[in-house]
Amino acid sequence: MERSVAGLHGQELVLSNLSPSVAQRRFALGVVLVLLVVFVIVAGPLSGLPLRRVDAFIPAYGTAIFVIDSITAALLFAQFSVVRSYALLALANGYFLTALIAIPWTLTFPGVLAPEGGLGGGLQSTVWLYVLSHLGFALFAIVYTLLKDADPMEWVSPRSIRAWVLTTVGLVTALVCCATVFVTAGHALLPRIMLDTAEVSYLWYYVIGPMAALFVVALVLLWLRHRSVLDLWLMLVLFAYIVEIALTAFPIPYRFSIGWYAGRIYGVLSGSFVLLILMKEVTMLYGELLRAVLAQRREREVRLLTGDAVAATVAHEIKQPLSAMIMNASTGLRWLDRATPNIDEAKAALQGIVSSGHRADAVIENIRTLFKRDARTRTSLDVNNLIREALDLVRDDLQKYRVAVQTDYNPSLPPIEGNQVQLQQVLVNLITNAIDSMATEDGDRILSLRSKVYDPVNLLVSVEDVGKGVEPSAVDLIFKPQFTTKVHGMGMGLSICRSIIEAHGGRLWVTANLPQGAIFQFTLPVHREH
Repeated sequence: MERSVAGLHGQELVLSNLSPSVAQRRFALGVVLVLLVVFVIVAGPLSGLPLRRVDAFIPAYGTAIFVIDSITAALLFAQFSVVRSYALLALANGYFLTALIAIPWTLTFPGVLAPEGGLGGGLQSTVWLYVLSHLGFALFAIVYTLLKDADPMEWVSPRSIRAWVLTTVGLVTALVCCATVFVTAGHALLPRIMLDTAEVSYLWYYVIGPMAALFVVALVLLWLRHRSVLDLWLMLVLFAYIVEIALTAFPIPYRFSIGWYAGRIYGVLSGSFVLLILMKEVTMLYGELLRAVLAQRREREVRLLTGDAVAATVAHEIKQPLSAMIMNASTGLRWLDRATPNIDEAKAALQGIVSSGHRADAVIENIRTLFKRDARTRTSLDVNNLIREALDLVRDDLQKYRVAVQTDYNPSLPPIEGNQVQLQQVLVNLITNAIDSMATEDGDRILSLRSKVYDPVNLLVSVEDVGKGVEPSAVDLIFKPQFTTKVHGMGMGLSICRSIIEAHGGRLWVTANLPQGAIFQFTLPVHREH
C-alpha cells in the first residue's frame, strides 16, 4: 500500500501535507473555545473541591492513555513509512513515549498496587514520571516543528524505513525503562517536589512552570509554521496539555478534587484529538482509495466492453457489404462459367463488387467517426434521396425475400444537414432489420417508407414492416448495446443507429404496427442557413 499511495502521488493526501479546510479551522477554534470555557468554570473556587475517591479511575485513565497514544503512534509511524519525514518520526516517538510512561505512572500511583504505590518511590515517583512524560512530549513536538521542512528520506529503502522505526522505538523504550528505574529505585536522589497529597515544596513551581513554558514554546513555534491538518490538531493537543497542567498543578494539586479530575480528563482529550482526526482522515483516505480502485475496475470493464462493442460494430457493419461482394463474385463467376460467357453481366457483377468495396470503406470510416467526434463531415442532404440510395443498397435482399416496397415521399421537404454515410447506414440497418423480421413470415411482405414534416424544425422518416414485431418487454431494451432478438445477432445495429441519430440532433424510437409488425421512426433537424 505504501508504494502504491506514493506512486499515485498520495503524499498530498496524508495529514502532514494536507492543508486544513476552512471548516476544519472553524471546528478546531470551536474546540478551543469549549476547552477555555470549561477551564474558566473549573479553575475557579471549584478547583480544590474534593470529590469521592474512585479507585478504578487511575487504572482506567492510565490504560486509556496507553491505548490512545499507542494507536496514535502506530498511525504516525505508518504515515512516516509513506512520507518518510523526519518530523513524523519524531512526533510518533513522542506519542510512543507518553504511551510507555503511562504504564509505570499507573503502577506507582498510590493505591493502585499498594497504599504507597508500587515499584518503589511512592508519590515522588508518580509525580516525576508525570513531569518526564510531559517534558518528553513537548520536546518531541518542538523537534517535529523544527524538522517539518527537512527533505524526506527518499533515498531510504522500505527495509531501512522499518529499521529506522524499530531503532527509534528501541531507543525510546530504553529511555523510558531507564527513567522508570531511576525515579523508582533512585527516588531518594531526586528533589522532593511534592510533600503529600495536599502540600507541595517550593520546587514544585520551578518544575511545573518551565514545563508549562515548554508547551507554550512548542505551541508558538507550531503556530508560526503550521500548514497542515496534522499541525492544526497538534496545536489543539498542545493547548489541551497547557490547560491540563494549569488545572492539575496550580495552585495546589489536590488529588481527587474537581480540578484534578478535570485535568485527567483534559489529558485524555489531549491524546485523543490527533488519534480521532488520524482515524477520520485515514478512513477517508481508504474510502478514496477504494473508490479509485472501483473506478479503475469499472474503467477496465468499460474498456473491455468498448472493445467488444467496437469489434461487434465492425463485424455488424462490414457483414452486409461483404455479403454483397460474395454474392456479386458468385454471380460474376456463374456468368463467366457459361458456354458463352456473358461479359456484360460479369462486368456488372464486378462493378457491384467495387461498389460494395467502396461501401465497406465508407462504413469503416463511419465507425471511426463514431469514436472521433471532431472528424465528421456534414453537408446539406435530401432525405428522400437518402431513402432511395438505401433501398438501392439492399435491392438484392428485397428481391431475395420477395419484399414489396411502398414509398410515400413528401417532395417538398426542406433539406437536412448530416453525414451521408452515417444516415445511409441508419436506413440500411432499419430496412435490413425489417426484411429479416418478415423473412420467416407467411403472406405478403410489405416494406413501407415515409418521409414528412414532423414539426417546424424537424423531419420524420418511418420504416414500417409487417413482420413479427417487437415484444413489449423489449421496447426499452432493443436500443441497448449487445441486446438482440436475433439468433445470430450481435445487438449493435440499433444501438449504433440511435447514437448516429442523436448525434445529428434527432430521436429514434419504435412503435407497434397494428395489426402486425413494427414501425421505426426517427427525426432529423431541418438544415438552417447560418
